[in-house]
Amino acid sequence: MTPQAQSLAAHRIAALAPIIPVLVVNDAAHAKPLAQALVSGGLPALEVTLRTPCALDVISEMATVEGGVVGAGTLLTPRDVENAKAAGATFGVSPGVTARLIDACIANELPLLPGAATASEVMFLFEQGFDMLKFFPAEANGGAPALKAIGAPIPQVSFCPTGGVSMGNANDYLSLPNVVCAGGSWVAPKSAVEAGDWAEVERLAREAAALPR
Repeated sequence: MTPQAQSLAAHRIAALAPIIPVLVVNDAAHAKPLAQALVSGGLPALEVTLRTPCALDVISEMATVEGGVVGAGTLLTPRDVENAKAAGATFGVSPGVTARLIDACIANELPLLPGAATASEVMFLFEQGFDMLKFFPAEANGGAPALKAIGAPIPQVSFCPTGGVSMGNANDYLSLPNVVCAGGSWVAPKSAVEAGDWAEVERLAREAAALPR
């Protein structure tokens, strides 16, 4: 799968809803009901970060939820790509990018949403064939004004900003012409997940899904 094909697939996934939940799940037993609540709330694209020991099991469980599109976040190495694909991930997200990671996603036919934080990184990825990127960490790198500024000379590239995005500032990003969606963790707060309060997760998801684009 070429970088161009990966970006086309990533763009389609990003366009499913205004927000992609960024999920850090510590208990695989929470995976299925969490995914069901988010999908029911209108957020079908789910990014499960590979930051917990059970992350691959979580991906496998979420992949069985009807209507969900499950991806793996925090891809750092070729092994991460292989493991994520084997677990059932249909896309991958990385905080940055390396040549080996790009090659692994090509070899494993896993659409990658690669991370970039500077104009030079955006230019490098665009040169490789990627035109759908993750802007990370968004708020720490100047937020919506910085992403708007990058878009002026490089309008060919679209973004999913992640990192510090919240319900309070999501509109600042979503109103930009070079933003397709944003990634955020607030739709699945730790307190609600650990309490099994799926109604609250669904409520937050519906609120986020209603954000204008």
